[in-house]
Amino acid sequence: MGGDRDLSAKRGLIRSGTTVDQMVRAIGDRIVTGVLRPGEKLDEVSLAARFEVSRTPVREALGHLSAMGLVERRPNRGAIVAVVTQEHLTSMFESMAELEGICARFCAERMTGSERRALETEHQASARLVRLGAEEDYEYFNTEFHSRLYRGAHSTHIQELTATTRSRLAPFRRAQFRLAGRLAKSWQEHDAIVTAILRGDGAAAGKAARDHVSIVSEASAVFAVGDQPKAATMTPVTSG
Repeated sequence: MGGDRDLSAKRGLIRSGTTVDQMVRAIGDRIVTGVLRPGEKLDEVSLAARFEVSRTPVREALGHLSAMGLVERRPNRGAIVAVVTQEHLTSMFESMAELEGICARFCAERMTGSERRALETEHQASARLVRLGAEEDYEYFNTEFHSRLYRGAHSTHIQELTATTRSRLAPFRRAQFRLAGRLAKSWQEHDAIVTAILRGDGAAAGKAARDHVSIVSEASAVFAVGDQPKAATMTPVTSG
């Protein structure tokens, strides 16, 4: 019975799309949430058939997932789902918190008037998504919100470092929105960041951003590969 359930869940991969980015997202999300288990083989032929693509984009997607630490590629033996330890995940989120703290502080000091207005407008508009419980739409907004902070820092090197680190954590950051009540809490944490930036208070903005990422880390830890039994606490997962 368990095998049938796993097979049914894996068939959902087909629905997620056929581009490399979509495959990275679909496979990564299923690794993080435990549909694909540590040590499980990721067969290129089978994945190509599920996504209805050639093996070349599948190989590229697995390469991205390997760089993110979610897949282990073994010479002449193919790829398997990697073990993501809580220690490694915590280390990445610690780095992310500091980088986002720097971005938020710089935003408070360097954002132009138009950038501040756009940040506030988009943030206030996202409250509707929270009220509707629109997880996927809010997730898209969340990505753009943080991207605004990176751009608003007006530091090319910091922006690149932050975006690279975020990409490695993306599946875990998405997973947090499957937890009950997380959308509303995320919005409140964003509100503290935005308020500090609009006041021009760099120290407060940096602290709010660090606190936000630390809370995201705690929420996302539920989905660490080594802690899969905890996944029972999550709300039903929407497909996509």
